[in-house]
Amino acid sequence: MRVLGVDPGLTRCGVGVVEGVAGRPLTMLGVGVVRTPVDADLSHRLLAVEQGIEQWLDEHRPEFVAVERVFSQHNVRTVMGTAQASAVAMLCAARRGIPVALHTPSEVKAAVTGSGRADKAQIGAMVTRLLRLAAPPKPADAADALALAICHIWRAPAQNRLQQAVARNTAHATKGRTA
Repeated sequence: MRVLGVDPGLTRCGVGVVEGVAGRPLTMLGVGVVRTPVDADLSHRLLAVEQGIEQWLDEHRPEFVAVERVFSQHNVRTVMGTAQASAVAMLCAARRGIPVALHTPSEVKAAVTGSGRADKAQIGAMVTRLLRLAAPPKPADAADALALAICHIWRAPAQNRLQQAVARNTAHATKGRTA
């Protein structure tokens, strides 16, 4: 499974591609940050994020895109920018027919470090260890993008089994009502 992780942001949008399957060593195929100038018009910043993500999709051809689910923060302006960058990433994936998964920050932290309250340094250290890197990816947005991809690779099989079970149960219950 090849996953593009996206840590959305307007100033720095972390991107990272990881390949592998749950229970086996994972491989980093690329990591970076799509940057936009703070003083640029919002529409131009969103366009730059879109162009950057499109380049990553062209170069790495992921099977899935994992995006950090935007959560409520106290700074509404930051939330809006993050949500807009997140929407751009989802749009780019949808345009190509690539499935998108959203993971909360605590889900990602728990999957990668074992604790949903891990800090940036702990995430960077575990990403470095799990991907057998020489040093943690910088900035933290890049490490977070890799953590999102890792989280998706590890969680997707269980999520798929759960969705299939729910679908079977729903179909069985529906048949029971119509009989």
